[in-house]
Amino acid sequence: MITEVAVERVEFTCGSCWHRWSVDYDVQRYQDDSGQEWEYFYRDNLAVPDPYTPAGAPACEHCGRRWVGRLVARRPVPLSGDSEAPRSRVPAEGGHRPERTSAPMLHAAGHPQPESGTQPESGPQASPG
Repeated sequence: MITEVAVERVEFTCGSCWHRWSVDYDVQRYQDDSGQEWEYFYRDNLAVPDPYTPAGAPACEHCGRRWVGRLVARRPVPLSGDSEAPRSRVPAEGGHRPERTSAPMLHAAGHPQPESGTQPESGPQASPG
């Protein structure tokens, strides 16, 4: 069962060349039948490894090193089931807002990026990968 859905903005700072960038991830928390919680990360609709781990961090576009990301912002997405929330019926014929199928992708890195080339105040958050 999905227990939470959120968008998390993760910032990366390369400890080798100090390049900084950020990426928005769609995150789903899931509880399995045995009660254990799991997280699934998606970037541009593709499943990706956990960006908070050395193996899941994207490579720096300048030098190729991998550094663990840090959470800088998040937006929980409400789960359905709130009987008080306004809602709209979707017509059965499928013509409801057909532009949704042709709308351009809202890319994970399609937002303003941190200034590059500046050293972070507290240094890198992880070891090189």
